[in-house]
Amino acid sequence: MRIADFEIGKNVFIIAELSANHNGSKEIAIETIKAAKRAGADAIKLQTYTPDTITIDCSKEDFVLKQGTIWDGRTLYDLYKEAYTPWEWHEDLFNVAEKEGLVCFSSPFDKTAVDLLENLNTPVYKVASFEITDIPLIEYAASKGKPMIISTGIATEEDIQLAVDICRSVGNNDIILLKTTSQYPAKVEDANMVMIADLAKRFNVVSGLSDHTLGIVVPIVATTLGSKVIEKHFILDKSIGGPDASFSLDEKEFSEMVKAVRDAEKAIGKVNYSLTEKMKKSRQFSRSLYVVRDIKAGEVITEENVRSIRPGFGMHPKHLKEVIGKKALMNLKKGDRLNNDIIQ
Repeated sequence: MRIADFEIGKNVFIIAELSANHNGSKEIAIETIKAAKRAGADAIKLQTYTPDTITIDCSKEDFVLKQGTIWDGRTLYDLYKEAYTPWEWHEDLFNVAEKEGLVCFSSPFDKTAVDLLENLNTPVYKVASFEITDIPLIEYAASKGKPMIISTGIATEEDIQLAVDICRSVGNNDIILLKTTSQYPAKVEDANMVMIADLAKRFNVVSGLSDHTLGIVVPIVATTLGSKVIEKHFILDKSIGGPDASFSLDEKEFSEMVKAVRDAEKAIGKVNYSLTEKMKKSRQFSRSLYVVRDIKAGEVITEENVRSIRPGFGMHPKHLKEVIGKKALMNLKKGDRLNNDIIQ
């Protein structure tokens, strides 16, 4: 599977989530994209909605946040009015990202958002955690034939299967499921990273992580457990504030995460029991059988005059029991390697 020029699976695809971290300023959004490139991101992700395409302006109890979030007490409409990325910015942001060498894409929240992103030639669609039950939206986006990245934060197994099935029903098999903990910020103990491998196996897809925890531990763990995609909220400077600032990484932190993920990738390696040249050379420091006390010709080999010690140029230690009781064919000095040619 490819997203733009990036081959998914070869290296972890690292996404910097812009979200609301422009704080209403197009200039900040542009500088954030440039900073994401400097920090080592492969992609920048936007969110494409307006308050009216995602909810309604209503202050009834159903529309007021009160679930222990950092946004409690606010109406959905008020929050999304502050957080949304104006649609008229999108073309310029896509162009800036392209010039910076970043993949740019977005999470659409209704069909009109999909249409806008199609006009901008988005290379992939991202379905946000809370939209995984919006099957008509997923079907419409998947029908465009682009890879689908789907967060699973609030999803049951049935929800995930339905979302995957609807993508496949329109001929789209390029599906990436992201393990997500839909808390803002999320607790490390709720990350449940073992799900990454299970998502890939259970649904026959590529799997990854959309992370809302603080710090970079969870993305590193995800990498070692097979994550092919990592998405993390990114902010130019936390001092600018905004709805997502508290659980976003700044340029320095994001750079540290990228380096750690890349180092983790190198450390994973592959199953291989053959020895490299370096490993073969290091075997010189393994143990082997050596004369540790002078032995005269005809003298019996004992555990007092032959031992398994470092270095590893003599006989393999597995032969120690075999040589005990045999006789030396010649005078042997302390430090001589033991071999079959000098014993009988």
